[in-house]
Amino acid sequence: MAHKFKITAAANEQFKFAFVYNAETIFWSENYKQKASAKSAVESLKKNAPEAATVDVSQGEEGKGYRFEIVASKDGQHFVRFVASNNETMARTETYKQKSSATNAIASLKKNGPGADVVDEA
Repeated sequence: MAHKFKITAAANEQFKFAFVYNAETIFWSENYKQKASAKSAVESLKKNAPEAATVDVSQGEEGKGYRFEIVASKDGQHFVRFVASNNETMARTETYKQKSSATNAIASLKKNGPGADVVDEA
């Protein structure tokens, strides 16, 4: 089964999206008040993720523009957030025990995101 973006209903009549492979959610978004905003965010991710820099915030690196940030959690694990050029987080991953799993999530979105179908399940 292919990678895809799923737009779903969220609490309080809002919408969210997830980048998934089979039954596994790799990235998910914040909630959006309008479905059109969630769809716009997906299109932005598809367009900007492939060329986005990767910044390891856990190592003190900083970045600008569209970027993936690898962040250390309080328990020493790592997660990834995709940040827009306005410094707003658009999507994030689960927390991983291995930093290599975080970099694999980035590679998956960069490679498979642009061609992924968008499925409206809301």
